[in-house]
Parts: sequence; structure tokens; C-alpha cells
Amino acid sequence: MSEDEATGTIRLKDMAEEARPREKMLQKGRAALSDEELIAIFLRTGLRGCNVLELAARLKRSAGSLVALGRMEASEIMQCCKGIGAAKAATLAAVFELGHRAVAEELQREVMTEPATVYRYLSPEMLSYTQEVLVVLLLDAKRRLIRKCEVAKGTAGMVVSHPRDIFREAINCNAHAIVLAHNHPSGDPTPSRADKELTRVVTDAAELLHIRFIDHVIIGAPGNGCSVPYYSFASHGLLS
Repeated sequence: MSEDEATGTIRLKDMAEEARPREKMLQKGRAALSDEELIAIFLRTGLRGCNVLELAARLKRSAGSLVALGRMEASEIMQCCKGIGAAKAATLAAVFELGHRAVAEELQREVMTEPATVYRYLSPEMLSYTQEVLVVLLLDAKRRLIRKCEVAKGTAGMVVSHPRDIFREAINCNAHAIVLAHNHPSGDPTPSRADKELTRVVTDAAELLHIRFIDHVIIGAPGNGCSVPYYSFASHGLLS
């Protein structure tokens, strides 16, 4: 009796062809596969006593969710699940990064005035940060993205910046408008007193420079108890 038989593990090669992830995708398309089946395609092989589908399920379970797994660096994936080596971890991290970049590339062509759009563009990257990071989105006359600039990094609970750092690139790029954004590593997007003061100072500076200040968006995490995982100063009527 083999080890797989002794542990009750079904080897992938013993499964019906239409049940194997790669063959199933070729026959039915990628949307027909579960998260675990998609992950299994990139893992390629399982471990002794654990087929690749079981390993994929174990990895997702250890990460907590597909979203959490997608934010991990390769080194974190290796630490997350015993048996995931460098090659498997690097492959998965690369796949998720390509997905993030594809979404970001598509969103760059959209009008960046809605906080939900800003959140979708920034959250895949900013939710992985363990400290607060302040960025500014430079927009053209049609409110489409010219470029994203990182302005400052802070601590887990605070980031400090001067208006000149925020507007320097805006002036250099001849931007017509800006959107300010930063993350809250706690996941709660509720603005602090410092966030409100920064917004007030930037509002005054934008008026002097004749650059439209569209919004200040705080990036939080889903499931934080708020109705949406972000806070928009414009949506709350706090920008003139």
C-alpha cells in the first residue's frame, strides 16, 4: 500500500481527466475552476501524502482568504504554509502581481474622481503596507491619471507631509487636479485629527496654486465594520 493510499489521499493522476484542474480549464474555461483548482495549476505538484488540490486548499486556508494570499510576497507565502518552497511561492506571487497590474492598467484609463475607483486602483498595493503611506494621483484636464507619486511614509498610525511635497510633482507634470490618498494599516478608514488637518492645509494650498483638489481618500480594509472600506472627504462634504 502506498503512502497516498494509507492516508486516503487521491493522486491527481488517478482522478477522472475532466476533474483535473488543467484539463478542466481547457474543456470548460477558467471561470469553471474553483479558487483551489486555479491555485493548484500554478503549484503544479503536491507533497508526499497531500495532492496538489489539497495543498492549494491548505494554502488558502492558512492565508485566511484569497485576497490575503494575493497580497503576500513570496517569502510570506513560504512561511504561511509548510511545504511551499521558493519556486511555488515565487510563481504564485508573480501571478497575483500580474493580476494587480492588469487591474491597475485598466483603471488608469478611467476618470479618477470617484472614491470607489481610487480605492480599486490603490487598495491592492496599499493594503499590504504595515505603515501609513501618502500618495498623490496627478490628473489631467479630463480627470484621468497622469501618474501616481509616493509622497511620504510614516508609522503604523501616522504619516506627516508638507504641501510642497504634495504639489511639487503636480506642478512639474502640469497637472490640472490631484487626489490625495493614504492607508490606515489598522483597516479602519475613519480619519484622525491629523488627517483632517492635512486635508485643510492641502485645500488652502490647492486654492493658491489653482490646482483642483478632488478628494482625500483613506484606504481601509473590507470587514472593518464600516459601510465601505474607505473614507472620502469629498463624499462627506469636507472639501470646498
